[in-house]
Amino acid sequence: MAQNTSKNLRNQIIYSIYVRNYSGEGTFAAVERDLERIRDLGTDIIWLMPVHPLGVKNRKGSLGSPYAIRNYREINPEFGTLQDFRSLVDRIHELGMKCMIDVVYNHTSPDSWLAEHHPEYFYRKPDGKMGNRVGDWTDVVDLDYGNRELWDYQIETLKYWAEMVDGFRCDVAPLVPLEFWKKAREEVEKVRPDCIWLAESSEPDFVRWLRKAGVPVLSDSECYQAFDLCYDYDVYPAFRAYLKGEMPLSAYAAQLNMQEYIYPDNYVKLRFLENHDQARAKSLIMDERELRNWTAFCYFQKGATLLYAGQETENTNCPSLFEKDTVSWDTGHDLTEFMRRLAAVKKNPVMADGAYSLKALDGQDILTGAWEESCGREGGTLEEARENRKIRLAGIFSLKGRAAEVETDLPDGTYCNCVDGTEVQVKGGKLICQGEPMILEC
Repeated sequence: MAQNTSKNLRNQIIYSIYVRNYSGEGTFAAVERDLERIRDLGTDIIWLMPVHPLGVKNRKGSLGSPYAIRNYREINPEFGTLQDFRSLVDRIHELGMKCMIDVVYNHTSPDSWLAEHHPEYFYRKPDGKMGNRVGDWTDVVDLDYGNRELWDYQIETLKYWAEMVDGFRCDVAPLVPLEFWKKAREEVEKVRPDCIWLAESSEPDFVRWLRKAGVPVLSDSECYQAFDLCYDYDVYPAFRAYLKGEMPLSAYAAQLNMQEYIYPDNYVKLRFLENHDQARAKSLIMDERELRNWTAFCYFQKGATLLYAGQETENTNCPSLFEKDTVSWDTGHDLTEFMRRLAAVKKNPVMADGAYSLKALDGQDILTGAWEESCGREGGTLEEARENRKIRLAGIFSLKGRAAEVETDLPDGTYCNCVDGTEVQVKGGKLICQGEPMILEC
């Protein structure tokens, strides 16, 4: 784990934007005009998917993937000019938010500036031609980090952008050597001391497949040595398996609880229901009440919350990366006010530095969670620490949207549900859940 990673990142909300599909106009200027609305969702960090020019050779679709980059040091003219980009970032900062851009350092397009000017920087197949180690990525060629001159070029590029932006989301970070990332973090620190590093860590099956094929790949634990945040792909398959009825809720909760003891104390996970590579939450969870419960749980979890543009209007279509496929802002659904209330809860300090635990009630399809203050006296016994610990937030999430009587460790009394402002009575160690999400401050 990066030793200087701030636990306060667990209070952050990250909003992901693909500029091409964010609006009909598809420009930086169009995003800039919408920044106040994005901020008012409770957003702390805006992550812009790749902003660089795209390759033409072997292009997928009619417009090409933003992850097949032609030049790391230029701006995609489809979106605007460098001045337009700077204007967008400046406005993000004026509104009190930070800006993160995508870094795609495992590969470039086959017709990239680097492929033309520095072919020695690239991986070679047995026949001597440029290629890639993951077969279906036909529109890219892999870089070879055995060449230390490539390290210098890539780090210089990061430092250039770090003078403008606040962080980097690093695409397929596990396929790039750990020592490179550690060196990059050290060097970027000189330009942007509080730079935020997010690794797109990989799903377990992908890691196993690559290792079986002899391709070096980093685990989450290795990524945490250089990065502040990792995706929660380590538990995402269990989330999907529960939704499909292939796994009990308790098994999913067990995997989430396991993160508490397999990662360093200051680990930060990126919690999401959807992203640009996965199905939209609304297409997986069609019932409105169930979706509200899952959304509230996503905010309640330990880690930063990711929103993918259009999630607030319950888009069901995950926009194509290769075509013009504009997000719909007029779906007839709007979670904006709901997300604002959850964002306010997310800022509770206990969510940054408290003790966190989950329990699944399989028969009721309810997850209960608790955030507790860790306030044991220094030098005291473990039992004293337990006695001094006080529950600050308790969550009850009915993932099938059903009413139920729920047992709780909360003392009897009246509590306010932070999600909707209603009062909740606890009597005899039980409360009534009406099928809506509940986050109680104690």
